[in-house]
Amino acid sequence: MAKTVRKRVPVKNSRDAKTAKASSAGIDKLRRIIVEKEREIKTLTEISKSIVSGQYTEDILQMVVTLTAQMMGSKICSIMVLDEKKDELKIIATQSLSSEYKNKPPLKVGQSISGRVVEKKKPIAVFDVTKEPGYMYPDIAKKEGLCSMLAVPMMLKDRVIGVINSYTTRPHKYRESEMKVLQAVANQAAVAIENRKLMEDAINARQALEDRKLIERAKGILMKERSMTEEQAYGAIRRKSMDTCKPMKDVAEAIIIAFDTKSTL
Repeated sequence: MAKTVRKRVPVKNSRDAKTAKASSAGIDKLRRIIVEKEREIKTLTEISKSIVSGQYTEDILQMVVTLTAQMMGSKICSIMVLDEKKDELKIIATQSLSSEYKNKPPLKVGQSISGRVVEKKKPIAVFDVTKEPGYMYPDIAKKEGLCSMLAVPMMLKDRVIGVINSYTTRPHKYRESEMKVLQAVANQAAVAIENRKLMEDAINARQALEDRKLIERAKGILMKERSMTEEQAYGAIRRKSMDTCKPMKDVAEAIIIAFDTKSTL
């Protein structure tokens, strides 16, 4: 019986093939990294532009969660802000269409994953929220098909003002690079929220000043027309405000209008 003679592949050719295959795989990986970085840079650039664009904060934050979900490949991305007086987090923006997710009750600081992020001031990654002890809403997660979660704090210097959450539909081990880019997004979102707060504070301060001017003028009218002291005039305006359940500003405006009308007759 004739023996089968196997043709030996030269070692050099075999090594060259392996090297070529490894090189091709390395190039493909590099291309994926480049595409991923380009997407991250584009997202961060778009968010930066929106913050300085003068858009309403609600529109900016809605764009942030939409772009972030696309960048991270998330099923759901959400932004929660911290109410420091109540010590709780509430969802203010998400690209999710789920009313059940949107209407989740607020979380106390220290509760669930997002609450712990505020407490620790550090990102927390969870491989499967449906099996995570302490996660507050596993039933909603199962219903929405959520699995892995990454939550990072929205920081302004050393102060946490909220949390941004990203959920996947499949088990995913978050890389440090993903944590860093989501942290960058979170910090930009924090700037947008702080800008809104500063603007609201400025508007409220200006309104309070205008209200004070009206009350001062109304006091002056009562002091002159009814020979009241400053304290008596202020007390009269305050009592009228309480009796009619109207702001003191409205009472002051009524006094000023009545006086101006009388003066023109």
